Amino acid sequence: AVPQDEPSEWEKTELDQAQVEQRIKEYNSQINSNLFMSLNKDGSYTGFIKVQLKLVRPVSVPATKRVPSLQGGRPGPRASGVKRRTSFYLPKGTVKHLHILSHTRASEVIDALLRKFTVIDNPRKFALFERSEKDEQVYLRKLADEEQPLRLRLLAGPSEKVLSFVLKENETGEVNWDAFTLPELQNFLRILQREEEEHVLQLRHRYARCRQK
Repeated sequence: AVPQDEPSEWEKTELDQAQVEQRIKEYNSQINSNLFMSLNKDGSYTGFIKVQLKLVRPVSVPATKRVPSLQGGRPGPRASGVKRRTSFYLPKGTVKHLHILSHTRASEVIDALLRKFTVIDNPRKFALFERSEKDEQVYLRKLADEEQPLRLRLLAGPSEKVLSFVLKENETGEVNWDAFTLPELQNFLRILQREEEEHVLQLRHRYARCRQK
């Protein structure tokens, strides 16, 4: 997927009340399900968005709870790494539908998804992405916290190729270390130390072969 830094064409679009009502009618006429959008008296609207969860790392859930949505997941490599926590890998292709308001923000969607799966990790570890396909190329754009996913859904229409939503790890250049617990940070240090030792060992083997030659 190709990352996009610029806002999407839908984010820049402004609609008045009459245009919103017309867009909702068009949207509802195009879908093949009962996941309709509806206009409220105050001018806001409600509807459904589908979010695909593509998480590489395990998520943490309370160790005292059995979460039905996670029973298909495989346990993480360090299930007892954090007190009163259990780690799970979410099954690949996990999808969740959320019923939200037009003014629901991307950060609130992330919070709602984590509650659905009883995930107790810091929400700042995750990010909501806008996915689109064009000319056989996939584009991904990270949504800002204040962006409104349902508004983007309405403007783009119901096509999943034109627009879909994906929850991923919040991979940014600047790591927010405050979002991690002390045991997690200690585990990162152990991993980095192992990688460093392996790298040094490879260099020594390479030097030894060169010296023999």
